[in-house]
Amino acid sequence: MPFGDFMNDVPSVVFLVIHSVLGLMGIYLWRKAGAAGRKAAANGFLFYVAAEVLYFIYHIDVIGFLLSHTLAEVCDALAMLMLAKAVLKPV
Repeated sequence: MPFGDFMNDVPSVVFLVIHSVLGLMGIYLWRKAGAAGRKAAANGFLFYVAAEVLYFIYHIDVIGFLLSHTLAEVCDALAMLMLAKAVLKPV
């Protein structure tokens, strides 16, 4: 690989910590949005958490990279759409 090959030397536990922290942030924001009555935003954060879970399970070798990454990207796209809906909705 011409660029980024150094990432192969990073232990998997580093990625597990990163995705765990990001997932916990998503859960926190999901709960806050839900408590504020912002259902579309809460659903967006929930899709984001699902994406982080998919990234996490790849790093523990439950599913393959391409399947995990593809499903996570779909969840990220749905999260973006739901958050855009929440932000662009007239008050």
